[in-house]
Amino acid sequence: MQDNLYPLLAALAAYLVGSLSFAVIISKFMGLSDPRSYGSGNPGATNVLRSGNKAAAILTLLFDALKGYLPVLAVLLWGERFGLGESTAALVGLAAFLGHLWPVFFRFQGGKGVATAAGVLLAINPLLGAATLATWLIIAWFSRYSSLAAIVAALFAPFYQMLIWGASPTVLAILVLSLLLIWRHEANIKKLLNGTESKLGQKAAAAAVPAGTSKKHPHGQGYQAHGHSHHHAKKGKKK
Repeated sequence: MQDNLYPLLAALAAYLVGSLSFAVIISKFMGLSDPRSYGSGNPGATNVLRSGNKAAAILTLLFDALKGYLPVLAVLLWGERFGLGESTAALVGLAAFLGHLWPVFFRFQGGKGVATAAGVLLAINPLLGAATLATWLIIAWFSRYSSLAAIVAALFAPFYQMLIWGASPTVLAILVLSLLLIWRHEANIKKLLNGTESKLGQKAAAAAVPAGTSKKHPHGQGYQAHGHSHHHAKKGKKK
């Protein structure tokens, strides 16, 4: 019974960790608009970058990667005493990734999982993660398309694992992760084919101003009031 219970509990815990949408949490904490309300509408680091706040994007990238990395690392470090091995580590990584895609805390409206997938791969096999990240960086550098880089890296990840390190229980989990990641980029694939996909660092319209706020007016808050004139009457010389 415990042989089945512990892997399920580990996977459930990883799913809950993965359900923490740091793009939304960090944006709210830093007073930015909800990333689901502008740009691609995706709660991820690339879309947060479109707000113009690089610090928020970097923090989102870091925490999204950590929520994939830490659950897998925990199983690899401490799972043996509970009978948890490589297969459970792969299952836990997949569960954290699924949590990012369909977060229970955010009405199952999640991101595409690029950073979380990278964290999972780095924990399962640091060299595999590094090779996949290098693929992403090369494609992103030359194309300036984050989505294209993610798709290509996802295609290569399971092949890297099989060709370099051989078949193992982790290959199936990596393959499922890769296919889901590509599927989540379906809209981006269409935009890439139509030439309408946004490039890295491209600022989204109205992203920098949080909802419910307005541009400052030189004479106070809010937009220019109706009937207000900038031509202030000069003090008359009439006596």
